[in-house]
Amino acid sequence: QVQVEESGGGSVQAAGSLRLSCVVSGNTGSTVCVGWFRQAPGKGREWVARIFPVTGGTTYATSVQGRFTISQDNTKNTWYLQMNSLKPEDTAMYYCAADRGAACLTRHSYDYNYRGQGTQVTVSS
Repeated sequence: QVQVEESGGGSVQAAGSLRLSCVVSGNTGSTVCVGWFRQAPGKGREWVARIFPVTGGTTYATSVQGRFTISQDNTKNTWYLQMNSLKPEDTAMYYCAADRGAACLTRHSYDYNYRGQGTQVTVSS
């Protein structure tokens, strides 16, 4: 059984940084892609970034390009989202999702089979 668990959220002032972690446990090895999503109160879930297996290729939403970095540590089955230059509009619940195949090409968390419960990020001005 595959489980996904996020951690690392918290409260920070604008321009600050946070690093979110996503542990994917179960029989996945390093063959899954991982996506990060976020959902602010009253808004829909927004795709933030993803990283592909093997190549480690990454893509980002325009809103976070240049400020956020997604990475992976295969030895720990852990993926990270380093968030720098945070803005109040980055305030949201952040979710991690993992899967293989076609899900890796989408920007919808519901297309991923394995999803976490989220970690809250609050950025104050």
